[in-house]
Amino acid sequence: MKFTAEMLAGVLGGSVEGDPQTEVWTFAKIEEGAPGALSFLANPKYEHYLYTSKSSVIIVASDLVLQQPVSATLVRVENPYAGFAKLLEIYESTIARPTGISDKAHIDPTAKVGENCYVGPFAVIEAGAEVGEGSLIYPHSYVGRGVKIGTGCTLNPNVTVYHGCRLGNGVVLHSGAVIGADGFGFAPQEDGTFGKIPQIGNVVLEDGVEIGANTCVDRATMGSTVIGKGTKLDNQIQVGHNVVIGQNTVAAAQTGFAGSSKIGSNCMFGGQTGIAGHITIGNGVKTGAKSGVMGDIPDGAVMMGVPLLPRMKHLRTQALYIRLPEIEQRLREVEKQLKDKE
Repeated sequence: MKFTAEMLAGVLGGSVEGDPQTEVWTFAKIEEGAPGALSFLANPKYEHYLYTSKSSVIIVASDLVLQQPVSATLVRVENPYAGFAKLLEIYESTIARPTGISDKAHIDPTAKVGENCYVGPFAVIEAGAEVGEGSLIYPHSYVGRGVKIGTGCTLNPNVTVYHGCRLGNGVVLHSGAVIGADGFGFAPQEDGTFGKIPQIGNVVLEDGVEIGANTCVDRATMGSTVIGKGTKLDNQIQVGHNVVIGQNTVAAAQTGFAGSSKIGSNCMFGGQTGIAGHITIGNGVKTGAKSGVMGDIPDGAVMMGVPLLPRMKHLRTQALYIRLPEIEQRLREVEKQLKDKE
């Protein structure tokens, strides 16, 4: 399908700078633009590509001041990244989705599968499970006994949802995600071994949650491990038993949430952040990559590093660390001068 710059501006509530009848029919990164492509500019450090890009239409910020002439037609919007994402969503919605239930799938007679669902080859839906209308269960995925899946959910290939777990509406699980494996619960015994503590709870993923590839969310010892509405977890993340994560929180790859930690809403965690168990993190908290969170954090804090420090203090500490060899040399010179005076 082809779209004009004028049509795109209408969808995004933006304005056109250039030829409103310029047509696009594909997407491209701004640095890899080609005629007929639509690109966007959100990060200022990519601005230099704007003046050389071959893309036909580029979405930019309303307040961007051009430093050079551009050949592309511009669509100016308040938030270029969000605008481009909206167009990608529209494009994705035009792609035909799979339908029907494969004769190679196994669905227990007591399970319920809603209207307009897709169940691919070698997918398994166990006894008492329920799959809501319009959900997609791709090949080799497993839905355990008594699992409840809402409407419009997507389980990509090789997803495992253990018994008793609950998925809200619009939940997306990427390949290799494991929902509801046993929490890491073991008790030391008198003979030095570790005895397993039964994990009898479940996992609850609320509406709009998205779980990345090879991410694991463990079931609770008792009660529920809960991922709040709209929260997005990247690939290769570990969520321990009885963790509660609030709404609209995001975490980048290899973040780890230890058991029974309580995480607020609207938080952002950089990659490889490690969060200790049994602590409370407030709403709107942000951590930098590789942060080690060992204690409670109040609402709105921005923290970095190991040991964890407020962002600006961490940056000052790192600047000092780089200068340590010079500082040491100066200290030795001062010590020598003092010794000579003695």
